[in-house]
Amino acid sequence: MSSATQEAKPGEIAFRGLITLSIMLATIMQVLDTTIANVALPHMQGSLTATQDQITWVLTSYIVASAIMTLPTAWLAGRFGRKRIFLVTVGGFTLSSVLCGMATSLEQMVLFRILQGCFGAALVPLAQATMLDINPRENHGKAMAMWGMGVMIGPILGPTLGGWLTESYNWRWVFYINLPLGIIAFLGMLFFMPDSDRVKRPFDTFGFLMLTVIIGSAQLLMDRGEHAGWFGSREILLYCALAGSALWMYIVHSMRTEHPFLTPAIFKDRNLMTSLVFIFFIGIILLATMALLPPYMQNLMGYPVLDVGIIMAPRGIGTMIAMMIVGKISNRFDARVLILFGLACTASSLFAMTGFSTYVPPHTLVWTGMLQGFGLGFIFVPLSTVAYATLPTQYRAEGASVFSLSRNMGSSV
Repeated sequence: MSSATQEAKPGEIAFRGLITLSIMLATIMQVLDTTIANVALPHMQGSLTATQDQITWVLTSYIVASAIMTLPTAWLAGRFGRKRIFLVTVGGFTLSSVLCGMATSLEQMVLFRILQGCFGAALVPLAQATMLDINPRENHGKAMAMWGMGVMIGPILGPTLGGWLTESYNWRWVFYINLPLGIIAFLGMLFFMPDSDRVKRPFDTFGFLMLTVIIGSAQLLMDRGEHAGWFGSREILLYCALAGSALWMYIVHSMRTEHPFLTPAIFKDRNLMTSLVFIFFIGIILLATMALLPPYMQNLMGYPVLDVGIIMAPRGIGTMIAMMIVGKISNRFDARVLILFGLACTASSLFAMTGFSTYVPPHTLVWTGMLQGFGLGFIFVPLSTVAYATLPTQYRAEGASVFSLSRNMGSSV
């Protein structure tokens, strides 16, 4: 291992507050874009003269690009330094966001969303790994609570902010809003963030290409399945064949190569593997409901876009309250107890939502959303802490990449 700059110990980190602020802004900016465009899609469709099926590529292109480029994050950070990769990705994400706002055709929008997804993929795993590195182990619960606010609040408040911007200005501002956040985050990282140790590790090109095919095919299968008719469609069968073939080749290749793309040691950690399963299903609950509720309220219940955003806001308030509580009590209670309580709250809200109809009163939408947000807040923080509790420090960035990918895959189901 060669080091460009020696990484400071957590207790010796200077400007920890400013580093945390910069990281949080980058995190919020990236996860916000997973849902903020949802409520603006009908307006984009008319402006870009796209069909209903075509406009969904605005979301699909971003999700697929982000998923594929999440895995190389650990290798890039180790090879070039975490600070340098952070600056490149924040700058690239901010610029591509502005380009999305300036797009005048569907082709341009999809291209710029792909760039946005590629640059933004590294932001969440790098932010999580950095928050763990700059804080002592006894403060990891509080650190994950702060980081979790950005990860959870972004997609929860996305429809609210997107609805207000679309109603008050136009849909282009759902992308322009990233400009001030990106500039502040970039400057904060440039001046205050220390660099990390650099590791010379060969890049497994074949392994990465196979994982790219697996992830890309799986994402397209889940996102396009309903539109294409699932397994009655040749398109979906092609995705299945590609994913299965690539998975078989990746497994065989990883067993024979000296430096596989993903370090096998991370999959031997029981805490991380259990957390990956949990976060996959949390991704389904969080972003699946967030994707369905706005069109449900707009198209079936006749709510204006701004009212949809207001009704969705209590969900974010519930999450913020939960994470502030968890940050205070995480060292006093077993993480399993906190997760179980969060699952009970989330299950209660989902059970209440099974009785929704086109006549459900607004206050029911509000309290079920707030309860669900509260429960997810109690799950996410201890789960993020447990995932890395026994994982060696040198695998933290790689573990964070896989953790983020599992959450993104769940959100696509």
